[in-house]
Amino acid sequence: MPFLTNETETQNIDLFFEDYGHGQPVILIHGWPLSHKAWEQQIWAIVEAGYRCIAYDRRGFGNSSAPWRSYDYSSLASDLNSIITQLELKNVILVGFSMGGGEVVRYCTDYGTSNIDKVALISSIIPLVAKKDDNPKGVPQKDLDGIMDALESDRVGFLKEFHKNFYNYGNLEDGASEAQLHYDWSIASHASPTGTIQAAKAWAETDFRPELKNVDVDTLIIHGDADNIVPKETAGDQAAEGIKHNSYHVIKDAPHGLNVTHASILNKFLLDFLKK
Repeated sequence: MPFLTNETETQNIDLFFEDYGHGQPVILIHGWPLSHKAWEQQIWAIVEAGYRCIAYDRRGFGNSSAPWRSYDYSSLASDLNSIITQLELKNVILVGFSMGGGEVVRYCTDYGTSNIDKVALISSIIPLVAKKDDNPKGVPQKDLDGIMDALESDRVGFLKEFHKNFYNYGNLEDGASEAQLHYDWSIASHASPTGTIQAAKAWAETDFRPELKNVDVDTLIIHGDADNIVPKETAGDQAAEGIKHNSYHVIKDAPHGLNVTHASILNKFLLDFLKK
C-alpha cells in the first residue's frame, strides 16, 4: 500500500494515499468522519476524464497514522503539503469535502497558491460552523457540545445515527442505500477515537472567515439546500460572499452527502470546472 511520511519536529505521520491516472493532479480531501473511500463515485470520473487523481486518508482516519494530538488545521494542512511536495506535484487542483474544505483554505493561508491552479469546496464547513452573534444561522453551541459528549460516551452509537442525517436517509426518493449506511459506519467506527473527537473540535471551532481572502484562485462551491449537517446559509452562501473568484451551485434537495446521493450532478459540475 502506498504511504508517504510527513516528518515534523515532534512526530512522523504516515499518510495513506491512492494515486490513479495521468495528467493534471487533482487531490481529493475527504470529510469527517470517513476516509478517502468516500470519494468512490468521483475518483473514477476524474481519472476517466484524463486527470491524475490522488485521494488520501486524513491523519487519524483510514489507514493513516493516528497521533494522540495535533489535529488542528495547520497540522492537517502540513500533511497536504507533504503530499504535494513529496509527489512533486505542479499546477494542483484541490477538492475538499465538508471538513476537507478547511485543509484547502488553511493550505492557501499557510503555503500560498503559487502551485495551485484552482480549488473546489463541496458541502464544505467553510467558513464557520458554530452559531455566533455575527453568524446566526450556524449550529448552536449546545448541539456541538452534544456531539462531543456523544463521541466520548458512545462514539460508535453516535456514528450510526449521524450518517442517517448525513444523507437525509428515508427522505429522498433516490437517496443513500442501507448498505451505504453500513459501509460508512464501518469506515467511521474504525477511525481513531481521539482523532475523531479532536478533528470534530477542529471543524466545530475554527473560524475561517479571516482566511477567505487567501483563496485567490478560481473556486467551485457546491452545497445542497437540504444539508442538515452544515447549513448552506452558514457555509456555501458565506463562502461565495467571501471568496472573490468563485462559481457557486446549489443542488436542490441535496443532503450533506451529495457526493453519493447526487453523484452524477456533482460530477458534471466538477468535471466542467476542471476543464474550464
